[in-house]
Amino acid sequence: MNKTKIFLSVVAAALCAVASAQTTAAEFQARYERLVRTLGYAGVGVETLLDRWGEAFPDDAAVPTARFRYYLEKSRRTEIVPVPGARKYLGKAPSLTLKDAEGKDVPYFEEDFFDETYFGEAIKVLDAQIAAQPDELRWRFLKTDALLAYEKESPDLAVIELNRLIDRDASKGTAWTLDGAPAGAEVVQQGVGEMCAGIFAVGSPACYEFFRSISEKMNKRYPANPAFLDNLGSYWLVARDNEKQAAKYYKKALKLDPEDFAAQRNLKIIENRQAAARKK
Repeated sequence: MNKTKIFLSVVAAALCAVASAQTTAAEFQARYERLVRTLGYAGVGVETLLDRWGEAFPDDAAVPTARFRYYLEKSRRTEIVPVPGARKYLGKAPSLTLKDAEGKDVPYFEEDFFDETYFGEAIKVLDAQIAAQPDELRWRFLKTDALLAYEKESPDLAVIELNRLIDRDASKGTAWTLDGAPAGAEVVQQGVGEMCAGIFAVGSPACYEFFRSISEKMNKRYPANPAFLDNLGSYWLVARDNEKQAAKYYKKALKLDPEDFAAQRNLKIIENRQAAARKK
């Protein structure tokens, strides 16, 4: 064992030993945060600390969150992969560019891959929490985000989760919480909007269509929110290259909010493109 590994093992053992002597949830939380800062979410000693923390405080919501992150990080590995001809891949710019045997530039991108067993354990943690607390948004957002990362260019399961959230939101009597505090409709809209942005960023044909369908559904649910009209404008502008249809949605958004920066900016992009085309 080299000196670095010895040092990390000693640090982990020391932190866990201290944590085991603590008596409050806040002290376990502090020990966990120190361990994560030093060794990462899946570092040496994290699982042991989580077991002790969960045994001492079985109702502490921070424990399943930390356990989910442990399994997710344990499942993930990142590789640099070549994607010839791509300017972006899975929403990312190239990490580096190398020459192939013919002297052509080949872009390389970071891509995450997941171990099926550990990823499945991460999702089990969230499913258990969703079953126990169906109106807690944190578990639903974490699950959707994890599935988006896992499914990449075809996030079918992630979109199913989003649709479940929206359908539940539309049902009577739903009293959402976020991290245990009451959460209103604006939190749902913001959270779904962030998930939509993640889907759009991937840039695959399937993702663009999912982005459109979710945005249409949210626009019907919340017609006074210009963000989902902006989404539909961006779908028509980027995915379908239809400037006329895109402008229609951006103008609708501006009627709701004349200060909507996204709509203003994208309409200006359309105007500049059209002006450049007329000059040719």
